[in-house]
Amino acid sequence: MSHCPYSPDLSPNDFFFFPTVKQKMRGQRFSSPQEAVEDFQNHVSTISASEWKECFQNWFERMQKCIDLKGEYFEKQ
Repeated sequence: MSHCPYSPDLSPNDFFFFPTVKQKMRGQRFSSPQEAVEDFQNHVSTISASEWKECFQNWFERMQKCIDLKGEYFEKQ
């Protein structure tokens, strides 16, 4: 089996995790890298179990869609 092409539709980090934390941190300024890391960790810890559950439900739906379309993510013209 060959490796399927990369698709951001199939990565929870791309469609849920990074945008969620990025939105929470938007507009903030930090005096040190450590301060930024601590704020990042605080935001990650505030993501609720229900949000994670929804993330993975969406992920499974995206994977099934990819399987159903046999990897054809885009409509052919």
